[in-house]
Amino acid sequence: MPYVTADDGARIFYKDWGVDGTPVILSHGWPLNADAWEATALFLAEHGHRAIAHDRRGHGRSSQTWDGNEMDTYADDLACLVEALDLSDLTLVGHSTGGGEVVHYVGRHGTARVARLVLVSAVPPLMLRTDDNPDGLPIEVFDDIRAGEAANRSQLYRDLADGPFFGHNRDHDVAQGFRDAFWLQSMACGHRAAYECIAAFSATDFRPDLEKVDVPTLVIHGDDDQIVPFEVGGARSAAMVDGAELKVYEGSGHALPDTDRDRLHADLLAFIDS
Repeated sequence: MPYVTADDGARIFYKDWGVDGTPVILSHGWPLNADAWEATALFLAEHGHRAIAHDRRGHGRSSQTWDGNEMDTYADDLACLVEALDLSDLTLVGHSTGGGEVVHYVGRHGTARVARLVLVSAVPPLMLRTDDNPDGLPIEVFDDIRAGEAANRSQLYRDLADGPFFGHNRDHDVAQGFRDAFWLQSMACGHRAAYECIAAFSATDFRPDLEKVDVPTLVIHGDDDQIVPFEVGGARSAAMVDGAELKVYEGSGHALPDTDRDRLHADLLAFIDS
């Protein structure tokens, strides 16, 4: 299996499909791994692009390091992957926590190799409520996730999959296979990595990173997202990036790569090919 090695020796697993086309990196949400993007990677590769998806450190097949389970290191690991594969004219696509990772990459490493940016149900600009972010979510929301992770993470992942992640607690009929895949991928994440990543996706302030985005940007968000509410995530990120295109999926929840796959794929392909 292919890996790149980060500066601290951590091994980062990645898939690289359709290797002759324009490159697209797909960054996954918490606490999943590259498999969360496999349908999208296959679609893009079949439509002439080079689709690359990696397991964030601590997740999936990458090293379960004790340190480095925070956004600075996630972004630097992504830079390591980009440099190792010598990618340019690159499209970065991030779902949920992955959206934070790709935006933080831009903030730390610039856009010399990046041509386009796509944020899907993404955590930027800042999920946590603070004095200067009064419309964010209260700390108790994330403390409850941390408590569930510490007490019985297997049950936490089942509860998320059967509830707010896919919107199965609304009137949406979400296939059991999607929910099973969420649990299976989540259990492959290291316990410490999953616990620490909760702070990374909720408390990292991506506003300075968004101010540095100078490439065409597409923001896609469901207006019934129960994990990253539209008003906290997509609406505000789109407003912060000059010229960003915002697509609101009416009635859709958080897991757009699964629940709104065909529409998302069509929008991604049109944007990448534009």
